[in-house]
Amino acid sequence: YWPPQYAIMDGDTLEPLKVVSTRGTTWDTQEYHPEPRVAAIVASHYRPEFVVNVKETGKILLVNYQDIDNLNVTTIDAGRFLHDGGFDASKRYFLTAANARDTIVVIDTKTGKLVKKIKEGVGATPHPGRGANFMHPKFGPVWSTSHLGDDSIALIGTDPKGHPDSAWKVVESIDGHGGGSLFIKTHPKSTNLWVDAPLNSDEEVYQSVSVFDVNNLDKGPEIIPV
Repeated sequence: YWPPQYAIMDGDTLEPLKVVSTRGTTWDTQEYHPEPRVAAIVASHYRPEFVVNVKETGKILLVNYQDIDNLNVTTIDAGRFLHDGGFDASKRYFLTAANARDTIVVIDTKTGKLVKKIKEGVGATPHPGRGANFMHPKFGPVWSTSHLGDDSIALIGTDPKGHPDSAWKVVESIDGHGGGSLFIKTHPKSTNLWVDAPLNSDEEVYQSVSVFDVNNLDKGPEIIPV
């Protein structure tokens, strides 16, 4: 988060090779922001690029590190305030939360372009962490996010070739055990979907997690005290 910059480092020694400021204007109102923080960084699986979320300006930077003396940066206008995000199961598409706009932004890291800003069906203040990928029995591959502002869990289709009718939309919304969620997780070898709620005001809620069976979401979650 601080200072407002990102650094490109030597992978073996972690020596900083180049430091770049993130100060600049917001994407929508074009107002100068002196301290926009970096909220997430992931590495592309298709290009020599880092995907950098700049929180307060609402811009996603695709930073090509192949030639840092002639740095090539693609700027994508996304939404405020950018926060966490992660890849879909194919590792091609980066989905990230513009949580002040109740929006999930989808970036194609193979083409380096914005795919879609998903608003319909997204709950209040999405906070996915890296999100959770699993195979939905009806809609195919989905990426999921929980929310800070309500107890909903949004499932977004991520397979534009195999399931084009479900791609880049909320295909289903299920209810967790409470809002205030920070993270949602699963594993390719597991059928469990775990959702927390540590910022909920209710002690019983914030000290427990919801666990869903991804093959039987209609059953609802098992609530496990932690």
